[in-house]
Amino acid sequence: MLLSKGFEIEMYTGTPQGEIVGFSDQIVANLDGGFVREPDSRNVEYTTAPLSCYERLLCALVRPRRQLRKYLDSLGGYTLIPGSTLSLGDSTRFYRSDPNNPYHDYIENSYGTKVVTASVHINIGISDPEILMRACRLVRVEAPLYLALSASSPFLDGEPTGYHSTRWGLFPKTPTNVPLFESHAHFIAWTQEQLVAGTMRNVRHLWSSVRPNGNRRPYDLNRLELRICDLIVDPIALLAVTALLEARLTQLLENPSLDPLESSILAASKGAAELVTLTDANEVAAARSSLDAEMTHWQDGRKILARDWIEEIYQEVWPTAKKHGFSCFLSPVKKILREGNAAQQWLQLLSAGFDSQQVVMQAIRDVAEQEQEMEENLCQVLAA
Repeated sequence: MLLSKGFEIEMYTGTPQGEIVGFSDQIVANLDGGFVREPDSRNVEYTTAPLSCYERLLCALVRPRRQLRKYLDSLGGYTLIPGSTLSLGDSTRFYRSDPNNPYHDYIENSYGTKVVTASVHINIGISDPEILMRACRLVRVEAPLYLALSASSPFLDGEPTGYHSTRWGLFPKTPTNVPLFESHAHFIAWTQEQLVAGTMRNVRHLWSSVRPNGNRRPYDLNRLELRICDLIVDPIALLAVTALLEARLTQLLENPSLDPLESSILAASKGAAELVTLTDANEVAAARSSLDAEMTHWQDGRKILARDWIEEIYQEVWPTAKKHGFSCFLSPVKKILREGNAAQQWLQLLSAGFDSQQVVMQAIRDVAEQEQEMEENLCQVLAA
């Protein structure tokens, strides 16, 4: 049986030339379909309902974007802009979407435009809280691999930054130190401690690579939320990354000994804190070099390139995906490993002589054409 899956998609709006222009207040006011505003008006979020079927997920990803794209065009030829940072600017100013919101005051004053990013959060349904904690432990130590697959933010203010994921390289991960939660009770106690200490302003103020989520955090939990990924604008690639995550979690459900607290030589010899330290270092490496990053494997401490580690996991989970009937959605991971993620492709164009604006403009055109083709050829067929 497939797990339920849902997405929170943040995207920038702007001109076909790549200038980012904010419309989130108008979008939320005038469009149905689950659009919500972010503190800065230049990006907007939509959420898909939890679904198990990958074909239905594909349409759930594409249709709101087609609706949003048509609305933006009606405002004067505006469009959607790929990437996870303010690629062509302006990162010096915060454009408030809701000037009277006190939480937005706090966000702007505390973090500035470091949080004006676009990303995708992948939610996987797991209702048992102890199994959810085990899943979060495994995904936490492997989260850098998902960042490596998804990196799409090599530019900021029109210049390459030296990062493949400038978003995660600069993002204010909060609180600074987040442990591997040993149990649901541990997660509840730790959250309460952070709220008292002020390191978290509210229960939503846990901005780590992965977190337990639910209707009444930290008590009522029903899903794992992977937050580390840059925006993956290609729906096929996003479903592939999701399939890799689902296959890995399904493997864990069938073999609980994959839990890092049980199967890590490092955790056994040096404690769980050692896994957090090496995982944080792997996140830094992934933000800098994505698929070409050298990482430290959580199980045995060996050095390994991100792309080779992903290939190992891919081979390991392929039988699981095939058994449960979604291996065809997993296979495009191989294309990402072969051709590179969005950031690597953008940087290749830069090295070939294109400037950052030309790269972004080409990406804008490519995404629009792909969406239209998918809506016409896939979603309509499935609807019939």
